[in-house]
Amino acid sequence: MASARQVLCLCALLCVPRVRCEPIRYSVAEEGESGSVVANVAEDAGLTPAQLSARRARIASPDGRQHFGLERATGRLVLAERLDREEMCGRSLTCTLAFELLLENPLQFFRVEVAVEDVNDHSPVFPEERVTFQILETSDPGSRFPVEAAQDLDVGSNSIQAYTITPEIEFFSVSTQSPAEGNKYIELVLEKPLDREEQPELLLSLIATDGGSPPRSGTTQIHIVVLDVNDNAPVFTQKLYIGRVLENAPMGTVVLNVMATDPDMGLNGDITYRFSQSVGENHLPFTIDNMSGEIRVTKSLDYETTQKYDLSVRAIDGGGISAMCNVVVEVLDVNDNAPEVVVSSFSSPLPENTEPGTVVALFAVRDRDSGVNGEISCALEDQLSFSVRPAYKNYYELVTVTTLDREETSRYLVVITAADTGSPPLTTTQTFTVDISDVNDNAPVFNQTSYTMYVRENNIPGVLVGAISAADSDAGLNAKVTYSLRPVYPAERDPCSCISVNSENGHVFVLRPLDYEQVRQLEVLVSATDAGSPPLSTNVTVRVLVVDENDNAPLVLHPAQDSSPPSSELVPASAEVGDLVTKVVAVDADSGQNSWLSFHLLRATDPGLFAVGSQNGEVRLRRPVTERDAVKQKLEVLVRDNGRPPLSATAALNVLLLNGLSQEHLPQQELAVQDEDSSLTMYLIVSLVFVSLLFLTSVAAFVACKVFKRKELKGGHVLYGSGNLQSSLAAGAAAGTLPHAYCYEINLSTGSGNSEFKFLKPILPSVPPQHSGTGRGVDDTEDFHAIQNSIGDAALDISGTPSVGHFNGLPFN
Repeated sequence: MASARQVLCLCALLCVPRVRCEPIRYSVAEEGESGSVVANVAEDAGLTPAQLSARRARIASPDGRQHFGLERATGRLVLAERLDREEMCGRSLTCTLAFELLLENPLQFFRVEVAVEDVNDHSPVFPEERVTFQILETSDPGSRFPVEAAQDLDVGSNSIQAYTITPEIEFFSVSTQSPAEGNKYIELVLEKPLDREEQPELLLSLIATDGGSPPRSGTTQIHIVVLDVNDNAPVFTQKLYIGRVLENAPMGTVVLNVMATDPDMGLNGDITYRFSQSVGENHLPFTIDNMSGEIRVTKSLDYETTQKYDLSVRAIDGGGISAMCNVVVEVLDVNDNAPEVVVSSFSSPLPENTEPGTVVALFAVRDRDSGVNGEISCALEDQLSFSVRPAYKNYYELVTVTTLDREETSRYLVVITAADTGSPPLTTTQTFTVDISDVNDNAPVFNQTSYTMYVRENNIPGVLVGAISAADSDAGLNAKVTYSLRPVYPAERDPCSCISVNSENGHVFVLRPLDYEQVRQLEVLVSATDAGSPPLSTNVTVRVLVVDENDNAPLVLHPAQDSSPPSSELVPASAEVGDLVTKVVAVDADSGQNSWLSFHLLRATDPGLFAVGSQNGEVRLRRPVTERDAVKQKLEVLVRDNGRPPLSATAALNVLLLNGLSQEHLPQQELAVQDEDSSLTMYLIVSLVFVSLLFLTSVAAFVACKVFKRKELKGGHVLYGSGNLQSSLAAGAAAGTLPHAYCYEINLSTGSGNSEFKFLKPILPSVPPQHSGTGRGVDDTEDFHAIQNSIGDAALDISGTPSVGHFNGLPFN
């Protein structure tokens, strides 16, 4: 009904001759309250309020929307609703609302136009609340950094008039540019060089102010991060990248890979990729990997709709410096032919000492497709020792890139993938089996750093004592190891002749019997040599330790067993139980428990009279000497070692019991000697000091004394013949069992009830005997002195220092 009414009104208007041609114009500010008076339209139309009521005046709007109302009683034009200029007219500079004042009886129209004036009811708004710039400290003054301009829905003077920075600093200023098309953009202009060490970051407020009254403003935060020196911008390997992709390429297909390099280090050299904002990434069927620069298909492509895409890729390093490149992606038809690989030459096996860069294979790749579908690239799958490089045209070479090691990898399976650049790309694989031949580059390696082997003495010639083993990681003859002996020291011409090594299996033999007492250890140097050319060798030390066996019987040093007649020990009748008669000294050339000696009384004229110490070989009295005991006692002492089986030796001893003499025969002068026992040690020390000086004198005196005593004893009575006793002593001295000569001396005195053995008395001139005055005859005294002189000459070698050997299992000197 409203539309029909409007048509009728329009027709009536056209038919009425009295229509005012010039419209009545008013202006009103937006955002006015409903009911606000715009103007008195009755007065401006030349009508009275009564006429408006009588003629039923009303407002007719072409769009049917009543923005204004008419008060018939007053003739005023009022707002029927709140006006929003931006909603009705947008960014238009003018905003006019037109309608007709319609009167009836007679029908009359008045055209009314109301201009809606802009009110500063909108503040400027920036697209982003916070903008961050990463600016190098080496940026030159005058550098510009674009910032997207703020937007203000108001127009005219109420729109944005100025941009300012707060706080006002000396580093930046704002520059406003108006391009030809009318869109404003602003730039931050660097006025002064930045110093990151002085001020690493700046926080600014960019304020956009409009021209309203009061003015409105909008603010965005500008965060300036001052970076360290980054004086190299990213550089693309190409200024223009051209990629071709089939229209039926599935999503995720890699179209191409852009690559930029930055010679800076660290963060300044880290590059990220993105499409330029002007491209409108959301509408693109591609995406770019911000780290690798790979451009992939993300949406379906349609060759009939779009044949080519022009893209701009920005490469930004960690310092915020960027570079641009253009990428052209051409959409192609399907690719239905796979590449072909034709091998021209192939070398296998390769020596392991092949130099890097050696050509292994030459092959050609071809594709029956044309254009993009016929372009082929070759790559290796998971291979670090080989690479593919183009030779010429469509030929490629398979070359080595690292040194080869047969011991690590003896065979390589090199898989070459030939792919065209279609989408999806079609591929063909070619497998090369490359065998590596051995080169003698590894010396034999022993399984031990040194070898220690053991052999018993008196071994069988050629006995096996152990084996050595060395391995060579090479192959064939290069791994065949032979063993040989080498001199231990360079000065030696020949190695040890006692040891032999089997050249094939490394068995070690001792060629002749060994004697532990002569050789305790043998040391040889064994060399393991491979059969390569030139041969490589390694040496190892082999020690053969000789293990002792009980192959030496004890040797009796004292008393000497080879003297004829045997020497005799003298025991006075006054000797007490436990007194030392003599000592059996023996040694064993073996070692360890094989040289531990024990002593046992094997036979004796009177077994109950004497006892032998099992550990020290000392012969002592077990009971006192009686007159019923035989004067001449024969003892046989068994000396036995601790070996398995034990070896033994016997020592024969003759003991003379001097029980037929009375104590009255002893001279009184000897009583004083008993009190001088404590001085014997000092005499011994003094004698040893001067023995070297008195040696020649002593020898001469000894010879003279012997001659004199022989003449004196020819007619006298002695216990034993001088020939028997002296020959025994001479034989004992010749044997040389003990180096220093000492003698037993018997002192018999009437004043003491005990007789005494005197040991370790050096050979010195004797004091002349004193007559005891006991009433005994001179003959008896002279007989006693003759016996005493004979005994004094019988120097027995029983307590000197023996040569180095073992005594009772312990070493002694």
